[in-house]
Amino acid sequence: MIQLDTSFLIRALIPESGEDGLLRRCLEDGTPLAMSAIAWTEFLCGPLRAPEIQLAAQIVGEVVPFGREEGAVAADLFNRSGRRRGSLVDCMVAAAAMSRDAELATANPADFRRLESHGLKLLTA
Repeated sequence: MIQLDTSFLIRALIPESGEDGLLRRCLEDGTPLAMSAIAWTEFLCGPLRAPEIQLAAQIVGEVVPFGREEGAVAADLFNRSGRRRGSLVDCMVAAAAMSRDAELATANPADFRRLESHGLKLLTA
């Protein structure tokens, strides 16, 4: 399974971007896709038009809930990665992927690289 980060989904909606190509390969291969409720919320903050939201909903498939287990993992990641200001949401997105043993597809790998040593698997275009 691959979970999509907000940045990945935004760029995947741009025709002929690297993320568009990777997304198309995943869809052709039948790779299960999902997105954490945290990343989905970020995406919906837009600005977006209704057709973009509908297309994204078809692509994403499952929106993974964020609960107690994911919260504990996110807090641990935040604390172990230096408690960097502005990084809690990234830790939450990473925790949701890690709780499902999924790769996290992102267009902003620099936001997540420090979490790889804690078990996060990144996928980039």
